[in-house]
Amino acid sequence: MDKTLLKQQIIEALNLEDITPADIQDDAPLFGEGLGLDSIDALELFVLLDKQYGIKLQNKEEGKQVFRSVDTMAEYIDAHRTK
Repeated sequence: MDKTLLKQQIIEALNLEDITPADIQDDAPLFGEGLGLDSIDALELFVLLDKQYGIKLQNKEEGKQVFRSVDTMAEYIDAHRTK
């Protein structure tokens, strides 16, 4: 999984202005201290995984694990993508 591409998709899906892929560290938290995303952003990430990769997360707890960082998202996509 190309992490730069994934970062660009996150930026576009969440309309993050003034942020570039280089601004997002691969292992930084996406929620809380890191990028500072919230629960609405999490819903957008669920949609992103479904549309771009054919991945349907089952519940919020699974999402918390997958959306911990760009690294964890990329690993999950590599293991579960259908597109």
